[in-house]
Amino acid sequence: MGNQKPAWLEALYVQNFFVPCEIHETAKKNEKNICCLDCCTSICPHCVLSHRFHRLLQIRRYVYHEVVRLEDLERLIDCSNIQAYTINAAKVVFIKKRPQNRQFKGSGNYCTSCDRSLQEPYIHCSLGCKVDFVLKHYEGLSPFLRVCRTLQLSPDFFIPQDIGDDEMTNETQHSTVVDCTIDDHNQTSSSDGSENTSFICTDYVKKKRSTGLYVGGRLVNKMITEEDMAATMISKRKGIPHRSPLC
Repeated sequence: MGNQKPAWLEALYVQNFFVPCEIHETAKKNEKNICCLDCCTSICPHCVLSHRFHRLLQIRRYVYHEVVRLEDLERLIDCSNIQAYTINAAKVVFIKKRPQNRQFKGSGNYCTSCDRSLQEPYIHCSLGCKVDFVLKHYEGLSPFLRVCRTLQLSPDFFIPQDIGDDEMTNETQHSTVVDCTIDDHNQTSSSDGSENTSFICTDYVKKKRSTGLYVGGRLVNKMITEEDMAATMISKRKGIPHRSPLC
């Protein structure tokens, strides 16, 4: 690979995040806060089902900058010596450089690229700073890249359900990495022996006044039918009231 960056890494730098999705411009919660590493593009939560077999990396914001969870990024690239920060009980790292207006002065560690003051033993303040350092002092990124065949969104990520049938037919084909593994307790047998490509998720949490699912594990295309909703409402309905007898 030499000094060439992988396509997914370049996408993290050049793609625009936290902007409205052009495909779902009329939908609510349509900010692009996910990077599809196989398509090398930014997508919104409404696009997830179309990319459900791809590696998906959630992008977050911290002090007006884009960050990713350290746990997710470490599956893709060596993140040693990059200073991490904690938000919502999760460690995150900045994606792009954050140059300072004035140069760092004093003792202690500072970033190899933008002179930002850091805690020991870190020497990079972002992923971009480390990548530039590696490309400058080493032969290439290959020794630092890791093989990652699957990457799923966090279990608490909200997937909207207001998706039409036409969107399911526009599902992206030919992912560079396809995850077809299922837990033993979620496996279903097919009577005709054909390959079953429709996966059902049993780990979801229903919430009041919500229009989607908080998906943990496999993302699915199964929608809650009107019959299921009617059965749920009937089960919660009180019994028929009876008038007390007249004395």
